[in-house]
Amino acid sequence: MGKPTGFLEYERKTSAELAPKDRIKNFNEFHTPLSRDEQRKQAARCMDCGVPFCQAGMNICGMTSGCPLNNLIPEWNDMLYNDNLEQAFARLSKTNCFPEFTSRVCPALCEKACTCNLNGDPVSVRENERAIIEYAFANDLVNDKQPKVHSGKKVAVIGSGPSGLAVADQLIGRGHDVTVYERSDRPGGLLMYGIPNMKLEKQIIDRRIDVMKKRGIKFVLNTEVATGKASAKAVCPKDDQMTGYLKNKNLKYVKAEDLLKEYDAVVLACGAANPRDIKAPGRDAKGIYFAVDFLKTTTMSLVNSGFADKQFVNCKGKNVLVIGGGDTGNDCVGTAVREGAVSVTQLEMMPKAPDTRTPDNPWPEWPKICKTDYGQQEAIAVYGHDPRIYETTVKEFIKDKDGNVKAAKCVKLDWKKNPETGRMTMTEIEGSEYIVDCDVVLIAAGFLGCQTYVAESFGVELNERTNVKTPCPNSYTTNVPKVFVAGDMHRGQSLVVWAIREGREAAMAVEELLLGYTNLQ
Repeated sequence: MGKPTGFLEYERKTSAELAPKDRIKNFNEFHTPLSRDEQRKQAARCMDCGVPFCQAGMNICGMTSGCPLNNLIPEWNDMLYNDNLEQAFARLSKTNCFPEFTSRVCPALCEKACTCNLNGDPVSVRENERAIIEYAFANDLVNDKQPKVHSGKKVAVIGSGPSGLAVADQLIGRGHDVTVYERSDRPGGLLMYGIPNMKLEKQIIDRRIDVMKKRGIKFVLNTEVATGKASAKAVCPKDDQMTGYLKNKNLKYVKAEDLLKEYDAVVLACGAANPRDIKAPGRDAKGIYFAVDFLKTTTMSLVNSGFADKQFVNCKGKNVLVIGGGDTGNDCVGTAVREGAVSVTQLEMMPKAPDTRTPDNPWPEWPKICKTDYGQQEAIAVYGHDPRIYETTVKEFIKDKDGNVKAAKCVKLDWKKNPETGRMTMTEIEGSEYIVDCDVVLIAAGFLGCQTYVAESFGVELNERTNVKTPCPNSYTTNVPKVFVAGDMHRGQSLVVWAIREGREAAMAVEELLLGYTNLQ
């Protein structure tokens, strides 16, 4: 390393954040990056340890430790410290197609596995990554050139989320003709509309898409792949108001069988978009929405009109109940706060995690600790308390005379370990019911798998989790010749880094079909 003692000399320092009450005034990103000199010091903290767990991406006790993309982190940290950002970008882009996305929305598995955690704070890997990719864009280092040699092979990618974009990016570099089909009006999948603008501003996605277009990738938008209109009804949520907000008036349809005739290979990368519902009396009340649909309408309205079209669920002046304690639930909290909700309550079925690692959760395992994310921070600043209520679920939704949700009957849960199976089981605590007032309910309970109509259109088999079935977890082939799968549609709901990795590996499988070999890695 250029600075072998850097981790001893420099303390961890990250980008400055706007105070919660200031940043909730808009939907902009709220981090101010470090100066170039200061970022170099942060890169100097990398220890060049003998075993770089940060880039391992290995499974420990059922959870990933380190980067699934196997980013060459110590190498580009060294280059960043030595102010060789061109070479740093070359090493970073060798493993990661989209560092501008991962450096903003990835939970930084690399940092959790950093050896510096043993006696201090981890290296600020994610922000170092962001500094490198932003330098690359600012200095025209990002490759926007079309390939000099073309294979004559044609590939269709269904879905323009991170896995689909990764497939396209890899294959275009090898001279294959790539067309990406997207049912929305903008490319990006959940990156575009499912992730709030304050986490990932949409010009960052547009910037990358422009590069991909220059490289020769074709994007066909407002296009649903199905056997017919009837099979595409599942894309709309149950709520009539939300259906109207999300309805795409320009939507066209293309048949799966036509794509199979036209292209040498087809990659399904449609994500895991089938939300887990809450089965409770009163679920049909107005004002209950799936979280991702809520986030989509908000971002769509923001991007299309600055909210002037009013085609979104406005939480202003309302009591909001968020069901689910994950990242999507936190995004709902932050969005509702920005919209002016008078209260936000977030329910979590699981017990509160400890504030620090427990003896049975040692490094380099993923730290099972309580995290107060940006949305919760903002709710605390506005309402004076943490919005989260643990070990609680909804037992019934209560309607007013017009059928609108006005409250939820909640119940406390008791978690106990089954002595026979060793698994934790939950039971309702008798007499613990209580009422939470709510005018808007957002269900952020995760996803069950893919929306099946695309898979059915191509005739591919699904597994018991309603993900597309492959011969083994590391395979991307389906039961239908020349049809592949990648991303959440393959592995289930996961992280953006896993989506990118799956897209890169699926591209290798596709090229082996097209050419009989691959030089991708």
